[in-house]
Amino acid sequence: MDNLPSDPKNAIPPPIDWSPVAVRLLQGVVYHDDNLETWEQLLENVSPLTEYFGKLGLLLVVDEPDAMAYLRQLDEEEIPADFPPIPRLFRRTPLGYDATLLCVLLRDELRQYEEEDVHNERCVIAQSDLLALWEAFFPDQPDSVRLNRTLTAALRKMEDLKFVRQFEKEPPSWEIRRIIKARLPLSDLERLRLSLASAVGKLATDVSEAEES
Repeated sequence: MDNLPSDPKNAIPPPIDWSPVAVRLLQGVVYHDDNLETWEQLLENVSPLTEYFGKLGLLLVVDEPDAMAYLRQLDEEEIPADFPPIPRLFRRTPLGYDATLLCVLLRDELRQYEEEDVHNERCVIAQSDLLALWEAFFPDQPDSVRLNRTLTAALRKMEDLKFVRQFEKEPPSWEIRRIIKARLPLSDLERLRLSLASAVGKLATDVSEAEES
């Protein structure tokens, strides 16, 4: 107890200019249009932020064309041999079928938007349009109200991950955020889409056989 400082405030080092940006990055992706001041502060301090997070085994990714920045955990092959073992800060957790399906649908919508839409600054989709896509993957579930509830739950999970942001409440629509491109590149999109299509085809066959029997 004698070693403790009399005033705890004296033991805290003074903050640095980019401290708020570092905290925001640890909380998740930083977008230009969320907070312009934070974004500009990030661009002014890329070097010290990169060095700081590198010591934690994290890579700072600044995507200026898409106006976003985020942290990525270094893979084992990217870490130097003499680097001390560091626990993972970001844990990989399975999303489950619904969330994975929604990721694929959202990523595909963003791809089409970037290829075709040159007028709108944001990729926004109505929940009713998403529901129409969603229903095709549940041929054994004719209840649209129930399917809309499961879709809403999956959208809320995507919102927590900052993959989407609610654009309007009534009628509900969602902005698809560009971080999903980094989390689900096109190569993975095609693989997942084929896997989901195969699963739906098998389910549709099972439903048909059950109806015939």
